[in-house]
Amino acid sequence: MTIEAPLPTRISKKSVVRYGIALLATAVALLARLILNPFLGDSLPYITLFPAIAFCAWYCGVGPSILSGIFGLIGVRYWFIPPVHSFGVSGTPQAVGILTFLLVSSFLVAIGESRRRREEALWAAQGELEEAVQQRTVELDRTNQNLRELSARLLQLQDDERRRIARELHDSVGQMLAALGMNLAAVGTDLERLTEIANTVNDSAGLVKELSKEVRTISHLLHPPLLDEAGLASALRWYVEGFSQRSKIEVELEFPADFGRLPRESETAIFRTVQECLTNIHRHSESPTATIRIAASNRHIRVEVADRGKGIPPEKQFEMASTGTPGVGIRGMRERLRQLGGSLDIHSNGKGTLIVAQVPVAAASSSKTVAAFQACS
Repeated sequence: MTIEAPLPTRISKKSVVRYGIALLATAVALLARLILNPFLGDSLPYITLFPAIAFCAWYCGVGPSILSGIFGLIGVRYWFIPPVHSFGVSGTPQAVGILTFLLVSSFLVAIGESRRRREEALWAAQGELEEAVQQRTVELDRTNQNLRELSARLLQLQDDERRRIARELHDSVGQMLAALGMNLAAVGTDLERLTEIANTVNDSAGLVKELSKEVRTISHLLHPPLLDEAGLASALRWYVEGFSQRSKIEVELEFPADFGRLPRESETAIFRTVQECLTNIHRHSESPTATIRIAASNRHIRVEVADRGKGIPPEKQFEMASTGTPGVGIRGMRERLRQLGGSLDIHSNGKGTLIVAQVPVAAASSSKTVAAFQACS
């Protein structure tokens, strides 16, 4: 924000304006003396000129002040000092009066010019300080932009690494476990007559099946293949069903039937947000139920995750609001959404928690998806 310069500084930058204002102030002073002439007569002829000279010294500078004093002196001598309509000096009192007027006027000009110069110096220093603040602000904005870009890159690398680990677990470890399971099954068939050994082998085969199942589950949780192959709707339904079975929390998913595909970044951000919210409900809320609502409009996608648990303690809410340092999970969700131009809001009143995430449609949607949003809304 640029601070406007004071009136003396603005006037002093324009010479024509300064001299014009000085002449106008002198004319006003003479007119005021003319109005007071019936009451003052020929006494105090310079009384109205002193304010005019002080005004010129403060707002217009030395030159206009001197011009105001000269014209004021001529006007007073011509109209108000007898003999009027004459420029002659008759007598010592008039000479002393003129000399006194010049001394007082010089004093006023000196004081006004000194104060005006000090004000100009202060204004110049203020301008330099403002320029330095603006430069620091630009540097800070540039640094914040670099940090946001770095954060976006780190999130992208994290998702890519999760995909790679998921593929490796599925393609290598999963295949080897399947082969091991077949070998153990064959050994178990050959040793059926040896009950004790057969039971051990069968138990081992069962453990291999459970281990293979856990590996597939971990692989899918790191990055569900349905998210890339079938889209957000199928991936969320799969994840919610598995989460309900594992956690014994009843989860209701409200999803538009004809919801279209989104770009990979948007689908990943929404899926991770729901995943983190359900994980927090399981860990902290003690809620028996959870509700997920996803709605689409022409402008944005709205994701709501609500529970009926104990909510976020007031002291924790105060800490998050005052320090601005939420947990790692919440910070990650908020950063993902902010990279897409979205937002994340948390509401908790002691009877449950509601998390609302919004992603603009324009930030990540194709023409086909926009058409689907319009049909949904």
